[in-house]
Amino acid sequence: MIKFISLSSGSNGNCYYIGSEKVSLLIDLGIGGRTINRRLNAHDISLSDVDMVLVTHEHMDHIRYLGGFTERYHKVVFATSNLRKVLDRHFCTAGKLNGYIKETTPGVETECMGVKFTPFSVPHDARDTVGYYIDFFGQTFTFVTDVGKVTDDVVKYCSKASHLIVESNYDPGMLVTGPYTPELKKRIMEEHGHLSNEQTADLLRRSYHDGLKSVFLCHLSANNNTPSIAFDSARSALNSVGGDEVTLYALPRREASPLFIYD
Repeated sequence: MIKFISLSSGSNGNCYYIGSEKVSLLIDLGIGGRTINRRLNAHDISLSDVDMVLVTHEHMDHIRYLGGFTERYHKVVFATSNLRKVLDRHFCTAGKLNGYIKETTPGVETECMGVKFTPFSVPHDARDTVGYYIDFFGQTFTFVTDVGKVTDDVVKYCSKASHLIVESNYDPGMLVTGPYTPELKKRIMEEHGHLSNEQTADLLRRSYHDGLKSVFLCHLSANNNTPSIAFDSARSALNSVGGDEVTLYALPRREASPLFIYD
C-alpha cells in the first residue's frame, strides 16, 4: 500500500509525501516542521520516519525547513551537483547538510532503499531546477512543480507516469488584468517562470497514455487562478484525448490534501 499526500502546494510553501510501511520520502521541505508533522500525524505518519528528501530547487518555498530537518533527523538529501553548491551557501541550509547530501545527475536513475528516481532538468529561474520521475515499487509518479515551459523531457517523463503532479499556476487573463507589477507578470509568463492552465492542458493532451491514473494540479496561484478554472481546463484536455476516467484533483495551497492510497 502506497500513500501520497500533498502537505502544501504553492508560493506559500511546497512539500509532498510518498510512503509505504517500509520506506517514505518527501519532495521539498518548504513549510515548517511542526506543520509538516501535524499534517502527517493526522494520518498516523511521523516526520521522524521519513527516510529521504528529494529537492527540486533552492527557492524558499521549497527548502525553508530543509536545513532544520536535516540537522534534527539526519536523513539523506538528494540534489544535483549544481544545486548542492547553492545549498552549501543558502542561509537556510549552509553548514546543515554536510554528510547527508548526495548528488544526483539529471537523466540518470538513482536508487535508495528500493525506490528508484530520476531527476530531469526543467526551465525555471533558479540555479538548477529539476522535476522527478519516481518508481515507488511499481507505482510511478512524475513531479513537475515549477517550470516555465513544456520541454521534450517534461513530456517524456509525464508520459511514463501513473500519477502526475503538475503545475497549473495561472490563468493568463487573470494575470494580465491583475495587480502584479509588469515586471512580475513578465517573469511569470516567460520561459523560466510558471505554467499557465493552457500550457498544462496542452501537456496533458501530449502526454496522456492508458496507464495514467491520476493528475494532481499543483502550485496554483492565489491571485491569478482558482481551483475551478484550473480543474475545468485540465478536465477538458483529458476528456479530449480519452482520459475521462483519470482522477483529477486541484491541490490546496495552505492545507494538506486528502490521503491517496494505491495498491
